[in-house]
Amino acid sequence: MPSPATRLTHLPPYAFAVISQRVNDMLAAGQDVIRLDIGSPDMPPPDHVIEALEESARHPGHHGYSGYKGTSSFRRAVAEYYQQRFGVSVNPDTEVLPLMGSKEGIVNLALAYIDKGDLALVPDIGYPAYSMGALLAGGDVHWLPIKQENDYLLDLSDLPDDVLRRAKLLWLNYPNNPTGATAEIDFYARMVEFCMRHDILLVSDNPYVDVTYDGYVAGSALQAAGAKNCTVEFMSCSKTYNMGGWRLGAAVGAALALKTLLHTKSNMDSGHFVPIYDAGVAALTHTPRAWIDRRNAIYQARRDRMVAALPYMGLEGYKTSGSLYVWARVLDGDSTKYVEDALTQARVSLAPGGMYGPGGDPYVRFSLGMTDERIDESLERLKTWYAAR
Repeated sequence: MPSPATRLTHLPPYAFAVISQRVNDMLAAGQDVIRLDIGSPDMPPPDHVIEALEESARHPGHHGYSGYKGTSSFRRAVAEYYQQRFGVSVNPDTEVLPLMGSKEGIVNLALAYIDKGDLALVPDIGYPAYSMGALLAGGDVHWLPIKQENDYLLDLSDLPDDVLRRAKLLWLNYPNNPTGATAEIDFYARMVEFCMRHDILLVSDNPYVDVTYDGYVAGSALQAAGAKNCTVEFMSCSKTYNMGGWRLGAAVGAALALKTLLHTKSNMDSGHFVPIYDAGVAALTHTPRAWIDRRNAIYQARRDRMVAALPYMGLEGYKTSGSLYVWARVLDGDSTKYVEDALTQARVSLAPGGMYGPGGDPYVRFSLGMTDERIDESLERLKTWYAAR
């Protein structure tokens, strides 16, 4: 076989793929492993979403190519959602671009903008695709520290001039994966002003905007004044409507940036299955807020049980009002060893903080995307294991 492309030598294996293989090997060996590492909703979408998929799939004309920009009905539904949810007006034809899940948009945007010598500004605790996309494109990553004492908000005050000259993308994600941290509109306004001043594309990854607790209402970076001049936001149906496996999202915002992203995407994919778009329309336009609130109440109860149990596992939690996760510091050891021992001895799979960047090493991440019964069982396993150490 020929040797792989050089770009792959700088690209480590995707961490969740490694974890999944490890867990699958243990399951194949007859071990019962509870997965709290992956953020996949355990509950189904609303019934009307599934019904819309079925109805559309029975239409004889819905089985061909959907087009590189998806369907106009889905783009309009995304625009409606932004108007009603955030008070932000976007043109569905030029400022909305459907995606096969926001992850592909994240990587493709890096491919569209990053060349060798360019930089992506990436939080040093964040979703791995932000940095992996830049590396795959042949560029470099400049890590931006986000610290618990600053509520995990970016501080851009000390960036060197040479970094600013090379930077093309700045990544944000609130409610944050993995920390659960949240941000307000004044923060987004500062980020927009910074990016306009330095000719940087601001990219807000916002899949957890409707997974919130304690009465908190999250916002959009596009609500900041002038944001559409320099900002692209990724929205997703995965977490809001429990549609992770459906792989449906959209990029919203700066028309020129979306045109550039489409230039890349149209050379790689051909759009989704039409019934998926129709189901997305049903999710965006017919899901009552009460359904989301009921689902979030289940997550909130799980979060509270996890946070209460953490001291009995040698962990200190960071309790926030958003995302699908509980973020916790390992108090008496390193997180890599903690995760390894939890997997092999308690048979509970957690995500090590280091997989989210250099700032994540002392932490572990728990997912709320597991049934109540299995979450309670995992907490008992971890408490028993830790007490016996």
